[in-house]
Amino acid sequence: MSVFFVTGTDTDAGKTLVTSTLLATASAQGLTTLGLKPIASGSRVTPEGLRNSDALALQVQSMPPVSYATVNPWAFEPAIAPHLAASEAGQVLKVSNMVATLGTTLAQTPRDLTLIEGAGGWRVPLNDREDICDLPHAMHLPVILVVGLKLGCLNHARLSAEAIAADGLTLAGWVGSVVDPAFAAESARFADNLEILKRTLPAPCLGVIPYLEAPSPEAAKPYLSLPPLPTLETL
Repeated sequence: MSVFFVTGTDTDAGKTLVTSTLLATASAQGLTTLGLKPIASGSRVTPEGLRNSDALALQVQSMPPVSYATVNPWAFEPAIAPHLAASEAGQVLKVSNMVATLGTTLAQTPRDLTLIEGAGGWRVPLNDREDICDLPHAMHLPVILVVGLKLGCLNHARLSAEAIAADGLTLAGWVGSVVDPAFAAESARFADNLEILKRTLPAPCLGVIPYLEAPSPEAAKPYLSLPPLPTLETL
């Protein structure tokens, strides 16, 4: 059983596209998969309860299938920072509760590859004392960093990688995701930016997804490769 935590350089960096694509790639290779989105803001009200589009995308790529509650145990309606959304809902997010819930899920639903997608970037607050990065730290998880390729990404990516290392975790790989087509329009400059990232980030590049008018795992799959799959021994 291999488990990774997927974070991004920012909100809308392309975490869900990368996570769902890696899961689809693993499924195509005959591996069992599980995508988890523990916390999701920006959910819509449905007859079945709150549903988040990112979590639904991960549920589709979880094979064998699992319930929505398994994928997304903490869903909030407003599209705001998780700690604010939880507060408005009268809840307090705690890393210890998340570790316990995810630990049960991993024990009851073992898969060849499990990807746990974070919320926003590495230092997004969960409460007054804990950040989202405290979750993979508590679970000793290797990290996959999604770099939203746009102006400013060099700084964001390198600072994120430094923060991951400072927290004592391993950066297992990074993925470039073009979120601003203008940034990639000048091919020589774009190539120079990618070269800097490949030279300075302390992990292999798992691929670069171009700007996609209709993003989907099928469209993105040709651009990504799976990281080496270590085994998660204990939480």
